[in-house]
Amino acid sequence: MDATNRSVLRVLMFPWLAYSHIHPFLELAKKLSERNFYIYLCSSPANLGHIKENLLEMNFPSIQLVELHLPSSPDLPPHYHTTKGLPNHLLGNLMQAFDTASSSFSSILTTLRPDFLICDFFQPWAPALALSLNIPTVQFVISGNKANSVAVHAFKKSGVVIQDSAKDFLFIKDRILQHLEQSSGIMLVRSLREIEGKYLDDLSAVTMKRVLPVGPLVQDPIAEDDKKTEITEWLNKRDPCSSVIYVAFGSENYLSKEDREELALGLLLSNVNFIWVLRFPRGEEISAREALPEGFIEMVSERGLIVEEWAPQKRILSHPSIGGFLSHCGWGSVLESMKFGVPLIAMPMHIDQPLNAEFLVEIGVGLEIKRDKNGKIEREEVARVIRDLAGERTGEHLRRKARELSDCIRDKAGQEIDEVVNDLVHLVGRKTHNPF
Repeated sequence: MDATNRSVLRVLMFPWLAYSHIHPFLELAKKLSERNFYIYLCSSPANLGHIKENLLEMNFPSIQLVELHLPSSPDLPPHYHTTKGLPNHLLGNLMQAFDTASSSFSSILTTLRPDFLICDFFQPWAPALALSLNIPTVQFVISGNKANSVAVHAFKKSGVVIQDSAKDFLFIKDRILQHLEQSSGIMLVRSLREIEGKYLDDLSAVTMKRVLPVGPLVQDPIAEDDKKTEITEWLNKRDPCSSVIYVAFGSENYLSKEDREELALGLLLSNVNFIWVLRFPRGEEISAREALPEGFIEMVSERGLIVEEWAPQKRILSHPSIGGFLSHCGWGSVLESMKFGVPLIAMPMHIDQPLNAEFLVEIGVGLEIKRDKNGKIEREEVARVIRDLAGERTGEHLRRKARELSDCIRDKAGQEIDEVVNDLVHLVGRKTHNPF
């Protein structure tokens, strides 16, 4: 960026402390920085270390990282100021520490005086602080919009019993409603109108905001570091015609011992090739051999690859041997699968994931593994759904629809960002700040 250019708009971006939130914020930051915006991206040092490496490699001088320091405690030391690897029982501690950091964030706002703030709904105190300084806030929602619409509809109907489909949102209900009240009339969503048009219109109606899709914000696989070349080598030896199921549950979701064992035995029964990424919370790591049923690794050695902790997901999904993605249905994973034309097998866990799973089945790009009446996974159901996806009749229909969505995403190629830029400029007016 030319330091003499004084028509730059300065934006402070403030995501929740989860990689699944931070990465779409970062991808949006990259796109805006290419359109004459200067971005301050604020998060905890525990998250910014990884982002710093990414930015240095990709060369984005118009994005500056800003550290938010949360109060530390014996239960929540600085390396736990992120949801990545955070034990489930410490999530409440992290949210409390995050709220306590509001005074530090207020100092950041006062010092930077951005033209506007972009943040998500976990911190309703952030738009309130910005409003006190006459700084407008644009809400950026990174989750699926069927889920968003269902939740907001339920929460805004006073006295109405919350539907089962929205109950997992209850722990953040007040945060969502407060944020809606404090933020501006613009809401950004991680989606395309061609994918979720009906739900974008519904969300706009219930929130009374202009809902603008910013695209899938999925990083290209060429930018993803492939440290595990054995995965690509293994895939290259498989049938290139969609013969492998990729199994992964994101960086912040962990299977129970019972679900892990039933999934393993379901994969065994399916007789389908697979790659399975196994992850555990920090402090609870065990080896794959210890985690899986006795003898499982040997029984699937010819057709299954177990990967521990990390895998280049986008690179895997873009490989021609991948024919399906067995996923928890976090919205980021859903959009990655759509971008690369891979149908999904949904095994949702909580929050928005069950509604995302419903949506995938609804639009014809996914099948769902149904849990029993006690919420447990059963091996026979796992095997049945995997075989359906691998089969010619059902599988080819799903893959054809997934390829159509992939073509749509490719054809749009970021066009939606231009409309977003026009609205953001109109929101604050073209200012004459110099960020340097």
